[in-house]
Amino acid sequence: MTYYSPSTERGVRAVLFDVFGTVVDWRSGIAAAIAAFAEPRGLDVCPYAFADTWRQWYQPAMQRVRSGARPFVSLDVLHRENLDEALREHGLEPGEFSADELDALSRAWHFLPPWPDSAAGIAAIKRNYIVGPLSNGNTALLLDMAKAAGLDWDLILGSDLSGAYKPDPTAYRWPAALLGLEPGEVMLAAAHEADLAAAREAGLATAFIARPFERGPDAVGPTVPSGDWDLAGTSITEIADRLA
Repeated sequence: MTYYSPSTERGVRAVLFDVFGTVVDWRSGIAAAIAAFAEPRGLDVCPYAFADTWRQWYQPAMQRVRSGARPFVSLDVLHRENLDEALREHGLEPGEFSADELDALSRAWHFLPPWPDSAAGIAAIKRNYIVGPLSNGNTALLLDMAKAAGLDWDLILGSDLSGAYKPDPTAYRWPAALLGLEPGEVMLAAAHEADLAAAREAGLATAFIARPFERGPDAVGPTVPSGDWDLAGTSITEIADRLA
């Protein structure tokens, strides 16, 4: 059975997913890694506050690449650089720790826990559609994450292959071209409406998945979308039911 997108007037053949926040719970995963790093070293840091600080450097770091201020580097490189900035903001100097210690901590982004519905929802959609990530993550990161979280993707195309970070239109159109599909035959599923807006502008179909607790209980996000996306739901399994 094929779902026809009202916005693209095309039958959807591939459903690709934003990953951080949509498929995996980055905040809890990074906070757990920070807690495990801090406790044996006697560091007085709030794991969730540190996770939030680390994440705050995500968009500014990518914007330097998108603007042409620096050549493309992988998200692994940006995460490792951003870790140094987060340490300084929390009163710690990166030089207090070995490079191996910080490299290992930075790899926590490879092993984030999935939301409870993610694996089952992706498996259900896979029965009728091509599934994979459409993420700013690099290929090695996304592969490790898939293995650890049980995400049964058909393919993994990291941003290091396209050399583009969302919301650059290339980031959305390149996977479609590689699959031999028109952009309108690809749907982006995401919890972030700015991501969906950029995908729609690039010609993709869209599905909103509410993740109100992505940023924690004190920063509850929307459960109902503000945009007129093709589909909307509170879980990936709900989106799977609507695509069936």
